[in-house]
Parts: sequence; structure tokens; C-alpha cells
Amino acid sequence: MLAVIGGSGLSQLANLDISHREVVRTPYGDPSGPVTLGRICGEPVAFLARHGYGHTIPPHEVNYRANLWALQKLGAQRIVSVASVGSIRPDLKPGDVVIPHQIIDYTWGRKSTFHEGPDGKVTHIDFTEPYDADLRRQLMDAAASAGVPVSDSSVYAATQGPRLETAAEIDRYERDGADVVGMTGMPEAALARELGVPYAAINLVVNYAAGRADSRHGIKFEAIESVLQESMSHVRSIIGELVMRSGCGCA
Repeated sequence: MLAVIGGSGLSQLANLDISHREVVRTPYGDPSGPVTLGRICGEPVAFLARHGYGHTIPPHEVNYRANLWALQKLGAQRIVSVASVGSIRPDLKPGDVVIPHQIIDYTWGRKSTFHEGPDGKVTHIDFTEPYDADLRRQLMDAAASAGVPVSDSSVYAATQGPRLETAAEIDRYERDGADVVGMTGMPEAALARELGVPYAAINLVVNYAAGRADSRHGIKFEAIESVLQESMSHVRSIIGELVMRSGCGCA
């Protein structure tokens, strides 16, 4: 089963034929909300709104461990994360879709592992490639089939939030090699790796990052909302195509 974690602008999957919603209790507390279960083109899909269905949970307070654990418990065999991002690169403009290949983690204080506590043993995971290569390829193939152009190579900078970044911070992230910036990519990706569930991301560029292009003197939040409304349909198309290709054995 495919599981989709929706971020800002994706609190539901319009093409999901919902069968029921399930509240999952986890050893790590409550997930962001009930998991919505249903089918797309006959294929089972689970959906969870990362920030809650009323978008009430800020990035630094998301219970990432409960979210990932709940999806695995319900049978998720692969997870696609959807998140809005700011663009650091001038060639990635609002409305563009990105399939990132690397992460730089600038978050702090978040519960970032399942392996802790007095009874836990020290456990290391290989995180050289933070996103699953096969699932990334499937997403890129699905995007091509859906006719949605994507950038298939970018480094995602995960910041703490909930505030947006300063222009100087964005300059630093660029020097570090980042291409886009968001607030929810970590520890989500690492937790999926600990659980052994293939994980990849779809990023929708909704604005230029602080100090860049039309954000040089500030972020225009009304413009972000406009991009989300106009461009999230591309993300839904990719997910729908991914499910259909899996169902017919094309993925």
C-alpha cells in the first residue's frame, strides 16, 4: 500500500475514494490525525495530513515518530511525502515541482529516532542516500506520464521553523549546497529509513526564499496561497499516475 503524507496545501487527496478513517494509537503518542484509507483507481492508498486536517500543527511540533509508526502499522509499503518549499536557485520558480535527492538537516530538538530509552540499544542507519532510489525513479516516471515537468536533482534544507528564514541564512544554505528550503523533511525521512519503509518526496516550490528574486524584501504570503491553489493539482496528478502504474505493474 502507498501512503501519502500531505503538507501545506494538501490536506486531502481529491482523487481518493475514501473507505474509512482510522485512529491509530502508537507508543509515541498520537499522530497528526486519523489516517484516511481508500483507493485510487482501485489501488489501496493511505493519507495523513502532516499538520492535522485543520492545519493546526506547526512543523516543529509534528509528532513525526507517531505519524511514521502509524502508517507502517496500517501496512504502508512505501511513503511519499508532499511538502511546499522555498527556492534558493534562480531557475526553480514558484509552481515548479521538485523530486529532491539529498537533505541537509538544520533542525534541532525534535524526536528523531525510534531507538532510544533505557531499554534501547545504539542503532545506526545508513543515510548516505536519504531517499529511496527506486521510489524516486517511480515518481519521475509517473511525472513524465502525467505530463508534469519536474526537477529531479535538488538538495533539501530542513529548517526548524515555524518562522521563515533570514536572507543571511538562505545565503548560508546556498553555500552549503542547498537548492530548496522547507521545515518538515527531517526527521521524517530518517524515521522511515529506521522502519525500513521506502520513502521519497515531492516538493512544490511556492516562493523564492528570503532575499531572492521577488522575495528580496520579504515573503508575500498571499502569493504562496495562490501558487498552492494553482499548482497542487500537478502533485495530485503525479500521485495518481504513480498508483495507476503500480497497479498495472508498470512501476
